[in-house]
Amino acid sequence: MKITAEITHKDKMYKYISDNTSDIENNSEVLFVKTAQNSKYFDTLDSKPTYITPKELISLWGLDSMKVVGVTGTNGKTTVTAAIYSLLIDLGYTVGLQGTRGVFANDEKIVDKSMTTPSILETLYNMRLCSEYGCEYFVMEVSSHAIDQNRIEDLKFALKVHTNVTSDHLDYHKTVEEYRRVKSLFFADESLKLLNKDDIKHITYNIKNAQSYGIDEPATLKVQAYSLLNGIVAGLKYMNEEATFSSPMVGLFNLSNLLAAIGAVKMLTDKPLQEICDVVENFGGVAGRMEVVSQNPLVIVDFAHTDDGMYQVLDSIKDKDIVVVFGAGGNRDKAKRPRMGAVAGRFAKKIYVTSDNPRDEVPEQILEDILVGLRGKENVVATPDRKLAIKMALEDLKDDEVLLILGKGDETYQEVKGVKYPFDDREVVRELLSQ
Repeated sequence: MKITAEITHKDKMYKYISDNTSDIENNSEVLFVKTAQNSKYFDTLDSKPTYITPKELISLWGLDSMKVVGVTGTNGKTTVTAAIYSLLIDLGYTVGLQGTRGVFANDEKIVDKSMTTPSILETLYNMRLCSEYGCEYFVMEVSSHAIDQNRIEDLKFALKVHTNVTSDHLDYHKTVEEYRRVKSLFFADESLKLLNKDDIKHITYNIKNAQSYGIDEPATLKVQAYSLLNGIVAGLKYMNEEATFSSPMVGLFNLSNLLAAIGAVKMLTDKPLQEICDVVENFGGVAGRMEVVSQNPLVIVDFAHTDDGMYQVLDSIKDKDIVVVFGAGGNRDKAKRPRMGAVAGRFAKKIYVTSDNPRDEVPEQILEDILVGLRGKENVVATPDRKLAIKMALEDLKDDEVLLILGKGDETYQEVKGVKYPFDDREVVRELLSQ
């Protein structure tokens, strides 16, 4: 990444800064940022230019005082980071947020969508942008890829939060054990950390400075009672404090997400628990995450794209008659496809298997992989045409049923053979319902 940023380093002025070795060839105006990711390329250069490290850049840009909050987990990162950001802002703090939806500072979007966790240079640049907005906190999603590739090197985290660790990105990590090992690396130091007690068996961690939250298991922040009718209402206990909150969000897993956010804000600010809980109802969730697109008929769009993600979503509304539309991404972990089918078969009354982002794979083959997990199941329809699948599901939807469209969330495209075609599940639903 090449950034236009005048910077003085070792008595020389540079116009640009970059972590790409190709940008520094025959260009003395570019200061190179040497990172864990690019060191192997830098070491092959015949002529070694002057460079700066992420640690030096943090100091040079005055980012040392910013309180960085990192959230990692298979599911829930986007919702939990957004909730922490929302609660802190409503409590009067200045906050930046980085994640899959882009970069935000004090309720203003300042950068469009990016990787879950970009390069360390991009993260530091985003922190600098947020610092210019006066942000004292910087909340970020931390992916397993970023942990493994050390894209978070030299960041000092004020708090690390664990949502859950199940199974994902096995196309990269190869085994569940390796995936969990990498996730656990994030919690190996003595940083302040908040862990999901209901999922704690899936990670290892340094017990020093660790607190926990839980719905079922005993924890530092514990749910005492809750209701999931017409949103979420819950009573909590943290140490000697008790409080209640209500939320318009849907589902048991969102209770866990909100619990993580409340616990994080409590640990960061030490505000009275009830004061934190009082602003929870202002957070309505994240676009594409259990997003209610239509109330009548009830249609919900969610990003769930793994078997565990689907389980969390479908289990949270299992008291309703469920109709589900879903697929699986191409060029990704193939082993999860039949498992995704099996999860749909367990919860859904009617199932429409369709394309997600097939990428370079043959859509029909992805459908076949999913259908392995649905053998013997009735009321299953398969078509690679996602719009047709949604149309058929809507046309056959009964008054007492809820339609869940899973996999893409707030994505506005469908990727086929390297081309991103315009496609938004939510807009497709609205268009079909208006006809």
